[in-house]
Amino acid sequence: MRIALAGAGAFGEKHLDGLKNIDGVEIVSIISRRAEQAAEVAAKYGARHSGTELSEALERDDVDAVILCTPTQMHAEQAIACMNAGKHVQVEIPLSDTWADAEAVLKKQQETGLVCMVGHTRRFNPSHQYVHNRIVAGEFAVQQMDVQTYFFRRKNMNAKGEARSWTDHLLWHHAAHTIDLFAYQAGKIVTANAIQGPKHPELGIAMDMSIQLKSESGAICTLSLSFNNDGPLGTFFRYIGDTATYIARYDDLVTGKEEPIDLTGVTVSNNGIELQDREFIAAIREGREPNSSVAQVLDCYRVIGELAASLEAQDGWS
Repeated sequence: MRIALAGAGAFGEKHLDGLKNIDGVEIVSIISRRAEQAAEVAAKYGARHSGTELSEALERDDVDAVILCTPTQMHAEQAIACMNAGKHVQVEIPLSDTWADAEAVLKKQQETGLVCMVGHTRRFNPSHQYVHNRIVAGEFAVQQMDVQTYFFRRKNMNAKGEARSWTDHLLWHHAAHTIDLFAYQAGKIVTANAIQGPKHPELGIAMDMSIQLKSESGAICTLSLSFNNDGPLGTFFRYIGDTATYIARYDDLVTGKEEPIDLTGVTVSNNGIELQDREFIAAIREGREPNSSVAQVLDCYRVIGELAASLEAQDGWS
């Protein structure tokens, strides 16, 4: 399986580290905004090609599939370009920053029949897989999820502390993880509400947000997001269910009393990004739909689109 990766920043390297552990995978091409960065990462991971334009990778006949870790605003257009070039594609979360663009990506996938997967990593983290397996087995039902997604990002920096060329977004990016996960664990979302705090004077985005969700099963979710939190970065998930309470922190899981849960044997790796990439590669090899396919996650973007419209209307009232 010959892979091109576009977007060689902090998250791109997480994918490249995961791909190293998958048999039969070759990194062929690295594309990045800066030529020197692309060349440096290509040398580090043994790719024979590097460049600054995605089209360079798409024209190559030694590329089977593409992983997109580019700025949010480019995701939908680039995913469609990959499929137009006959390449399977995994696009990092979020799939798009509009509902119409999300629908366009699904339409292209249906036209081409290629694998198009979206990087909803929470479906793959061993912690959330453990909970999902219990739900599927009928041993646990979600009654409430309480989720906190907190960063300290008052400047436009990435996870490595480097300047970003684009602006991140609490709703279209960070909330997408939880909105999709809640639906995955508790059923289709039937009610969604959101409010947001003041917009940053330079970044132009809301720095604090609160979201409420209800699924068709009757389960509810409360999601708090902030770019203002001066403390540990990341997301904390509390599952309150009929038979247990779980707290998930990325790939780790504890009970509601902070007792560690042994996740040995749940998956072949303890790295959610690697597991996500394993699913992408396996789906291509097996000619099947992957978990977190564009079709499976599309409803998440319907909900986000509705919340975005609601927040715009609220701004109009203020």
